[in-house]
Amino acid sequence: MNPPSRRREQPPEPPTVSGVGRFLDEHRAGLASIVVVAAAVLGGWMAWSRLGERVRGDADLVLHADAIELEGVAPWIRGDLKLEALRDASLADGLPLDDSELVRRLARAFAMHPWVREVVSVNVWHPAGARVQVRCREPVAMVGVPGGLLAVDAEGVVLPSDDFTAEAAAAYPKISGVGSGPQGTVGFPWGDLVVEQGAALAAALGPDWQPLGLVECRPVLTKGGDVQAWHLIGAEGRTIVFGSAPGHERAGEPTAAAKIARLRSLPKEAASKTTVDLTVEPETPPVVPSIPTG
Repeated sequence: MNPPSRRREQPPEPPTVSGVGRFLDEHRAGLASIVVVAAAVLGGWMAWSRLGERVRGDADLVLHADAIELEGVAPWIRGDLKLEALRDASLADGLPLDDSELVRRLARAFAMHPWVREVVSVNVWHPAGARVQVRCREPVAMVGVPGGLLAVDAEGVVLPSDDFTAEAAAAYPKISGVGSGPQGTVGFPWGDLVVEQGAALAAALGPDWQPLGLVECRPVLTKGGDVQAWHLIGAEGRTIVFGSAPGHERAGEPTAAAKIARLRSLPKEAASKTTVDLTVEPETPPVVPSIPTG
């Protein structure tokens, strides 16, 4: 009898691996490298976040108001222009030197101040420091409004009147007869041609205003509200017909320069007259021939 045959046992087949599992198994080494890199990046970011806070807090790398030099502030400005500009632009708490927009932000902060006509230059350096040079607006007149006076420059831009005491304001020409109020805030034009012309006239008169004893510029308006002429009022009630504002002369009317030149001679020419018209040539006395004596 033949012995029973033995069946050869086959090794069990490995379990089927899904696609994701196969991918992870085949790329285990690469994934490990990615995890290491990601961990390094995350760790570096966290470290820089902590370091960045220290860097931004470093006095050498944060620009504060006391480290900013401001040049060009006019003597008639009583307030702190630098602190006001930084405060209004929300920059009073300091600016990091690594801010790529630092110079532009500083320039804009000062350009927006109502006293600043132009930002000439902005320079920044390390350790934290800066120099800003500005050109300021110059007041030329006060516009009479209900309750007080508002300062304007030669272009009719409204200026911060809080910088003037009552005595200082009284030294400037007063523009009366303005029926409008400012169309915007300080630092912007008044928005009225009457104020614009009055400011131009006051600027042209300049330092001659006080020596001539003038106290007021008054417009003569048409029914439509246009300026027909300007009158200058003296302290003793004398009225000087100036005519059109500078740059608005009518045909045949003397220029503003010619009128002002004649205005300077008025104390001698017409000290006793209550009204003088600068738009017409002064009368010249007739020449009396001399009688020869024998």
